[in-house]
Amino acid sequence: MVKNLSEQHSLISNWISEIRDTSIQADRMRFRRNIERIGEVTAYEISKTLEWKEVETTTPLGTSTSRVLKTQPVIATILRAGMPLHHGMLNYFDKADNAFIAAYRKHHPDGSFEISLEYLSSPSLEGRPLIICDPMLATGASLVKTIDFLKREGKFSELHIASVIACTEGIDFIRRNAPQAKIWCGAIDQELTAKGYIVPGLGDAGDLAYGEKQQS
Repeated sequence: MVKNLSEQHSLISNWISEIRDTSIQADRMRFRRNIERIGEVTAYEISKTLEWKEVETTTPLGTSTSRVLKTQPVIATILRAGMPLHHGMLNYFDKADNAFIAAYRKHHPDGSFEISLEYLSSPSLEGRPLIICDPMLATGASLVKTIDFLKREGKFSELHIASVIACTEGIDFIRRNAPQAKIWCGAIDQELTAKGYIVPGLGDAGDLAYGEKQQS
């Protein structure tokens, strides 16, 4: 399942327009907040698909039957670009546990690159819904490697991938290599450069959120 949340022409379309706009991107706080808001709406949409259970709630005047999440999800993010999106998700899934993964592209002189994973902090995933936040779903290689990495922490009950902007090539790669994943994105772009960047995209989400990093 792939869900493009901007197809409905909701407020997400407005926020996507702002985070793409070079004249607005200089405002880092606004950039982070817009991605955070996309995370909040995505969390709400994902919540509709999760399992719920009925509980009895005591009020000052009696009792009421309510529905609550059957199992709290684990929200995982790839450092550092994924933090604003993760924060937005956590604003809504406020009782969720969290996982953090350090992944980056290791570039080679010939222009190629490989995905390096060096750190994982995660609770047990056994029997729990897993939501992975990665703002830019480009080639999909880092996400598939992250999914394989997280499988060591238990057999999760379902898998959701939340992205701000996804590329069709990356979506196809996820479909082939992690067919159980449900993909949620704010927008879908069609082009990917030879270096693995989405076009038109928005640039480097991590740099725009937190400042340019030193190139190594």
